[in-house]
Amino acid sequence: MMNYPTFLSDNLWLALALAGLLGLCVGSFLNVVIHRTPLIMNREWRKDTAWFLGTQSDLNPKHVKPIQDVIANDIPISLSFPPSRCPKCNHQIRAYENIPVLSWLILLRGKCSGCGNPISMRYPSVELITALLSVLVIYTLGANIAGALGLIYLWILIALTGIDFDTQLLPDRLVFPLGMMGLIANTQNIFTSLGSAVWGGLLGFLSFWSVAKLYALITKKDGMGAGDFKLLGAIGAWLGVSMLPFLILVSAVLGSIVGVVLMRMRGESHPFAFGPYIAIAGIIALLWGNDIMSWYLNMYKV
Repeated sequence: MMNYPTFLSDNLWLALALAGLLGLCVGSFLNVVIHRTPLIMNREWRKDTAWFLGTQSDLNPKHVKPIQDVIANDIPISLSFPPSRCPKCNHQIRAYENIPVLSWLILLRGKCSGCGNPISMRYPSVELITALLSVLVIYTLGANIAGALGLIYLWILIALTGIDFDTQLLPDRLVFPLGMMGLIANTQNIFTSLGSAVWGGLLGFLSFWSVAKLYALITKKDGMGAGDFKLLGAIGAWLGVSMLPFLILVSAVLGSIVGVVLMRMRGESHPFAFGPYIAIAGIIALLWGNDIMSWYLNMYKV
């Protein structure tokens, strides 16, 4: 009986091709996750609000009931229901119109087949980026358990990046499992030792939390969302405490550059999502963090 992990390890180019194809398919699914996860959360918040209002004895039921009725009529939504449709004409996307990249590029040519409304280039971009980075993960980590776990890590970070760009939210339903998987993986010392993973998670969270609390104390304004603390902690649980300085530096530099550019474009300072830059730093750290840190330390070695 063929040992598939060994076969793929011995045939790197085949493993890379499969990683690319898998990345395209997963990228298509990540587009759904990015779009629908905030909608699902919104539905849940509304249902919780309706329940909470109903428990408040000091509120007039005549005022609460209409709100509860509106929320009760919310259309259910999940990652699989309802089927994907054009937001303009409600045309249901057919299976052959959902082939990653090719459908958008060749079949649909960037437009809905029902109404001709442009389809955002973001969809094939997410698919291509996911495919390219999936190939890099397998090329860097190998066709092994580390590579497989690295793909999961990558895909969750891509989903979080898209969601945060759209909504400035980093859902716990993605961040917490990411951190737990990092701790579980490192019980086997796959990316770092378990002790380093635990301290990486704890100090990753506390480092941004303490900065944000100090900023809020001085300015009386919130400078960073709690999701950013949790995300750095989750990445720290994967890559270990020694990678935290690299993660903080790279994310801060990327965020600062983009923040300055946005401020000049808009003419004034606006809140912007910082989670994507933590996620990008996390991907860079997974792929090349150790090499970059070794190069830097050797450059200044006496």
